[in-house]
Amino acid sequence: MKPSTILTAAQAVAALAVLTRLARGRGRRAPLRAPADPGPGTAPAMTTAREERHRAEPALTAEPLPAGGGPEPALDVSARTGQGIEPWTTGPAAPVGAAWGGARSRTISVVIPARDEEHRIGPCVAAALADPSVGEVLVVDDESADGTARVAAELGARVVAGRPLPAGWVGKQWALHQGLAEARGDVVVTLDADTRPRPGLFGAMAAELDGCDLLSAGPRFATGGPVEQALHASFLATLVYRFGPIGSPVPPPPHRVVANGQCMAFRRGAMRAADGFARVRGHLTDDVALARALAGRGWAVRFVDAGDLLEVDMHDSTAEVWREWGRTLHLRDVTGRLWQAGDLAVLWLAAALPVLRLAAGRPTRLDLGLLGTRFLLTAALRASYTRPGPGLPLSPLLDPLTALRLTYATLRPARTWRGRTYETLDTTAARLAPPRAGLDGGCPPVTARPARDGDRPAPPARNAAR
Repeated sequence: MKPSTILTAAQAVAALAVLTRLARGRGRRAPLRAPADPGPGTAPAMTTAREERHRAEPALTAEPLPAGGGPEPALDVSARTGQGIEPWTTGPAAPVGAAWGGARSRTISVVIPARDEEHRIGPCVAAALADPSVGEVLVVDDESADGTARVAAELGARVVAGRPLPAGWVGKQWALHQGLAEARGDVVVTLDADTRPRPGLFGAMAAELDGCDLLSAGPRFATGGPVEQALHASFLATLVYRFGPIGSPVPPPPHRVVANGQCMAFRRGAMRAADGFARVRGHLTDDVALARALAGRGWAVRFVDAGDLLEVDMHDSTAEVWREWGRTLHLRDVTGRLWQAGDLAVLWLAAALPVLRLAAGRPTRLDLGLLGTRFLLTAALRASYTRPGPGLPLSPLLDPLTALRLTYATLRPARTWRGRTYETLDTTAARLAPPRAGLDGGCPPVTARPARDGDRPAPPARNAAR
């Protein structure tokens, strides 16, 4: 068989995979909306059956916390393909419980992990404090070298001074672990410092928890010039090609669940019983690791479109988009090697190859069909941006570059983040789940060491503590 014939057959298989995943967007649900009349400091009740299940769940055996209190492209996944998309959900669904502000109403704690976020944390904290649904705002200062703690305290947040990072932990999970132990609300909503919540977000997140156990929200992105937006949208499209749009009526298996760690919500008691952040303490792709670990234990995990209630300005430049999203979106540490190879093959065959052939003046009919599909996806992605501009229709032209970036990052993942360098451990104790036929389970987790002379620290990025 000729190599060209093999390549065409492989491209046809990749095209079928992409079309099948895009077709999952049917049966859409309305985006997350603010409750009509959220009472101050309240959140909806958990259904009795779900509450009993979590109360009985044994905690993960992990190293104890230091005396004195309880305890990361991340994946910044917001692969929405337009407004009104049904969220991904995995695990058993629960019946709708008490309405917002019912007899068993609950309080909300907002936890913001932060490391060197002095210049961007202010709007996030101020918006959270101004929301009447929020009972408290905690900022976990992860050993910042700047005025992060001072800014948060002056605005009125409760600042938790983060303790030194233990061996085997990644910074963001350690900060969230400590924030969870300090939180007093029944519902906890975590935010990255670069998010900009709008009124009603927290009440809507708490209300949505009535039907799931772990909720993450997809924001609307703020980007700079056309080139930055084009590159950002190209990276965003890779998520849709690999996982399909949010809205599949058939939930994915636990090892294919995705989440967005920029904004997550859960019940405090349930997360503490599961010891969720300790369970994924060594994973750089913290949000997806958490979602997959808990989905594997039977948690219902949901990812909703919250673009009307949440904005995020992740990066300062095109170079930062290239560096930071390329650093996280490969999902290497939470994806089995066969799935990694398959996902990269889909990107190269269904996204990059048609553009390369078009540039060479030799596109096939299949290439033209895939290009048409990609431009339709680009049109749908307009709803994912605060100011969609000319960068969006240009984004398909950058697909070969994003495929190259993700391939390189998969083969040589970055390990340095804000003065901390993470090294691979030999143990597999913190893997997400037992491997199945080489498809499940992440790569070995990582541990941290201080940056050494000669290390090249990553410059500050618009992201939470890592």
